[in-house]
Amino acid sequence: QVQLVESGGGLVQPGGSLKLSCEASGFTFSNYAMRWYRQAPGKERELVAAISIFGRSTNYADSVKGRFTISRDNAKNTVYLQMSSLKPEDTAVYYCYGQLGLTKYWGQGTQVTVSS
Repeated sequence: QVQLVESGGGLVQPGGSLKLSCEASGFTFSNYAMRWYRQAPGKERELVAAISIFGRSTNYADSVKGRFTISRDNAKNTVYLQMSSLKPEDTAVYYCYGQLGLTKYWGQGTQVTVSS
């Protein structure tokens, strides 16, 4: 069974940090490019960060550039999103995503709330 399971979300104050994890199983994780998306209430789902198969190339949304870092550990079948200097507008459900060609997998999401 293919699974992507996110963890690490929660409530954090503005300026704080969180590290999200996405643990994959049921497919060859090292063959898949991975992404993090997020969706805030009333807004479209947006791409936050992406990382290539070997982790050598990364891309970020302008809104998070310099504050978020995506990384992966293929030996652990895990992709991470380190979030720093968090702002209230970062509040959203964060989703892990993997793709190889036409094969696409989504996690169930983890809630991140940035509030004082």
